[in-house]
Amino acid sequence: MSRNFALIAAMSSVALLAVACSQGSATRATTGADGKTTVRYFTFSAAPDHLKDLDTIEKAFEKENPKVDVVVETAPFEEYFTKLQTSIAGGTAPDAFELNYENFVTYASAGSLLDLGTLAGDGDTSGYAQESLNAFNRDGKQYALPASFSTVVLFYNKDLFEKAGVAAPTADWTWADEQAAAAKLTDRKKGVYGDYQPVQFFEFYKTLKQAGGEFLSADGKKSTFNSPEGIKAATWLVGKVGKTMPTEAEIGGAADYDTNLFKSGKLAMWHNGIWQFAGLKDVPFEWDVVVEPGDAAKASAVFHNAVAVSSGTKNGKDAYAWARFLSSSNVAATTRIQSSWELPPVADQQVLSGYLKDPKPANRQAVFDSLKSIALPPVIKRQQEMQDAVTKQLSEAAAGRTPVADALKAAAADVDALLG
Repeated sequence: MSRNFALIAAMSSVALLAVACSQGSATRATTGADGKTTVRYFTFSAAPDHLKDLDTIEKAFEKENPKVDVVVETAPFEEYFTKLQTSIAGGTAPDAFELNYENFVTYASAGSLLDLGTLAGDGDTSGYAQESLNAFNRDGKQYALPASFSTVVLFYNKDLFEKAGVAAPTADWTWADEQAAAAKLTDRKKGVYGDYQPVQFFEFYKTLKQAGGEFLSADGKKSTFNSPEGIKAATWLVGKVGKTMPTEAEIGGAADYDTNLFKSGKLAMWHNGIWQFAGLKDVPFEWDVVVEPGDAAKASAVFHNAVAVSSGTKNGKDAYAWARFLSSSNVAATTRIQSSWELPPVADQQVLSGYLKDPKPANRQAVFDSLKSIALPPVIKRQQEMQDAVTKQLSEAAAGRTPVADALKAAAADVDALLG
């Protein structure tokens, strides 16, 4: 299943990470017989589709830094943060590792990340898009370097639309347009569904924004999603289940169900991220993307990933050099663009212009159009617990075990408790 749609195992509290950091060095200095320093790098976004691309970047870095050997370790997103937390607690943390924006606050607050300013000196950061760089700056300290960003768009199977005689989605579509098309495209007897949008936290905060609501108060101290806008957003998601998208029972816990359904040609519309482009190159039907429909407003989810350095590493200088290269070098930027491996957060728009030249999907401009109305995920210290709490209650509503209004009320109470 796609990265932001996976349910990851609950992380322990910030306190546990802080205790782990206080136990001493997390990573031993490793120097081989050849005099090379080994830098261990842990990532979730490279596997399975972009390991060769990461290898290209790694080899270019090692050519420029012949005394450094980068060893890549990977884990699927749904397991990644559990493994990362365990390695930190056990004193075996990698020297450098990938972090998404949502979990960054937890690790920075726990003291798990090295302040990169202590290594950068007068390092030039002008090559980064400023908003991406700022996302990983906390209390005036740069705890990670932005490596990529991606957006969520609406994928659609052009063949299914044409066969059903339904007009293809446009950037002007609303929820009502999507709902009407999905109903016409659904044929449950043939296992064909009109729509797929996961009923969980990541989709809820975005649809809440589309409905005109806010997840947290301006000061971040109280939840505000238990509102008419929140009920409308949750109802929009829950209302698809069993009608234009499969039920929990039909999915049966199958991994990558939505991906396989779309690839098999049996899913007309799919809310997912641009990281899926590479895996759809060879599907036997025509497809394209468009900016997601809105309701009261347009709002698109934008996800940032970054490279951080462990506060316990003994190879800080070399780990930082790797983080800089992976996140800002021309090799890294062009490799990402050529392989559709998300997008590099670079300031030079000319670098990004090459992304539009790839003919599949044809409407790649939608990726940049989606940046005009961004819905950033709400972030608190107990991030994973918040995500799990909201997803749990929405799942209860989707399964028909709890009315939407009651589910949101319970979710709001859970989030307020986490906020303290």
